[in-house]
Amino acid sequence: MPPKMSWKFFELLVLCAAGFVGFEAQECGYSPLKEDRIVGGVNAMDGSWPWQVDIQKSGSHICGGSLITDTWVLSAAHCFPNPSDVGSYIIYVGRYQLNAYNPHETSRTVTQVVVPSGYVEPHSGRDVALVQLSSPVTWSNYIRPICLPASSTLFPADMACYVTGWGNIRENVPLQGAGTLQEVQVPIISQSSCQQMYRTDPTEQIDILDDMICAGYQEGGKDSCQGDSGGPLVCRMLNGTWVQAGVVSFGLGCANQNKPGVYARLTSYPDFIRSMIPEIPLYGRAHQNWCGGVGVLFSCLSSLLLVLYR
Repeated sequence: MPPKMSWKFFELLVLCAAGFVGFEAQECGYSPLKEDRIVGGVNAMDGSWPWQVDIQKSGSHICGGSLITDTWVLSAAHCFPNPSDVGSYIIYVGRYQLNAYNPHETSRTVTQVVVPSGYVEPHSGRDVALVQLSSPVTWSNYIRPICLPASSTLFPADMACYVTGWGNIRENVPLQGAGTLQEVQVPIISQSSCQQMYRTDPTEQIDILDDMICAGYQEGGKDSCQGDSGGPLVCRMLNGTWVQAGVVSFGLGCANQNKPGVYARLTSYPDFIRSMIPEIPLYGRAHQNWCGGVGVLFSCLSSLLLVLYR
């Protein structure tokens, strides 16, 4: 076997074992159209964030969310003050602009909303919700799921992540015009640093709990805002996969100094999510993308044989 062919075989073998050769029915965390308001943000490109959803109630935008399977959306518990009353909600997937024609979008009604036991309000934590769609969506370049983290997945301080949504562009200033999806890059802030920032104002008693994660800037200027609630905070991992680190939960004002955005920390919720969606893969589990199962193993071996015979 020529040396070049040998190295190709070896590289593919390693990739297959490491899980970088995907044979899942639908690869999560992949945005085929992304090039390499939200306060301080910019217009996203159409299709850049294919897991972003628009949650409307009685015909008006109220929250964001993220598509995690073809029948489930992840959002914030406070977006559903009465989880048993789902009749007035509509979920739009593949949407780019709130007030314009979206050729790639489709909509679904909601069959159920599940929130963690004991949820009271965002400052007390547990601010996540699982929203079941009335029927499966069809995957496309504009409609794809985001990956969710296992409990062991790390999102270290200063990691550059993105938050997206159709919320206010400044406090009490709604998104104007066509209502184009906004994106802004924000760094992860450690729990201890975030707690210190919130304690600079003695009149506010905000505890950053273990199931919360912060992102933003100490000086302010860039942040999520009202209307972004429930939307995703996503981070790009070393292998290029986008993984959702948090769900937009709360803040004090928008983009204020020493008041970064606070998000529900998704590494705290694998058990809750899998209690409703047992089959969902979680990024960071060693077995998630290995060549397991007869069909998947056959695909991996077939790819290796193709290299051998080229």
